[in-house]
Amino acid sequence: MTPRETALALMNKKKAQRKAVFNPVSSVTVDQMEMMHSFFPQAHTDAKKMYELARASYEILGYDAVMPLFSVVIESYAVGCQVDWGALDKMPTITKKLWKGYDDIHFDRSFLNNHAVKAVLACIAMLKQKYPDVLVAGKVFGPWTLSYHFFGVEDFLIKTITHPREVKDILEKLTDITLWFAEAQVKAGADVITIADHATRDLCSPDAYRDFLIPIHSKLAKNIEVPTILHICGDTADRIAYICETNVGAFHFESKVDACKAVELAQGRIALIGNINNPSTLLFGSPEDVAKKVGYAIDCGVDMIGPECAVPLRTPLENLKMIAKAARPS
Repeated sequence: MTPRETALALMNKKKAQRKAVFNPVSSVTVDQMEMMHSFFPQAHTDAKKMYELARASYEILGYDAVMPLFSVVIESYAVGCQVDWGALDKMPTITKKLWKGYDDIHFDRSFLNNHAVKAVLACIAMLKQKYPDVLVAGKVFGPWTLSYHFFGVEDFLIKTITHPREVKDILEKLTDITLWFAEAQVKAGADVITIADHATRDLCSPDAYRDFLIPIHSKLAKNIEVPTILHICGDTADRIAYICETNVGAFHFESKVDACKAVELAQGRIALIGNINNPSTLLFGSPEDVAKKVGYAIDCGVDMIGPECAVPLRTPLENLKMIAKAARPS
């Protein structure tokens, strides 16, 4: 089986000859930038530089997928948010909220013509042509995360309590941004789409996930034409059962949820990806530490193995490479 076939089989809960290895968010590091001669911040908006850096996950790390969206800001920037594009070892950030309430929301499909969006789409097309046997993953941000960007985290979270009806309207409206960007990436050649939505426990209670996001994530899973991977940071044990109701293809989870516990909670209803710890294992641990964590995840029954989230930009290369080495039979 090719890397692409292996990953897609496991996402569909089918048998494969081995575990797939990939990170549905970002595995880019400064070491990879130096090896591929492609650097932040230019690689966020330049298709050729983005392409060189994206292919490092396959060429250097030995993973089964390539994914060219390294930051959290592309669609928000394209719609109108101000962005600090960061530096060599600093990810981009939103610097100013855009709207105050639902009535301020204004966007249309023209955001897909933004230069940063067009760079992503061109990069996906190049990756698909170069690596037809490797999984090409796209990435979009869900409307919960987009709401943080457009309204500010604190103001949006206050609305979930004081104006829940408005929040539902906001999420429904912003879902179009997520869907349109996903559709464009699929058309460009993406085999799967990661939906990253930062509905972690400290920002979104399990009841809030149930009431606000099950309908939204279900809609995204239904309308995106390729398999979807939902990524949520933090301890998500209290919402895995809810996530299984959305019909997303897979869930990418962090080490704050024990691998065996995640498998137990999922009950075979959804494929699981993760959950190798970033700070203690990948950033500051040894390759031997990584191999032990990979072995544990495999023994627990995690379907696809990879870092728990976007990796720290100074993560040692050997630790990231060890994930693929340890996950594959000798």
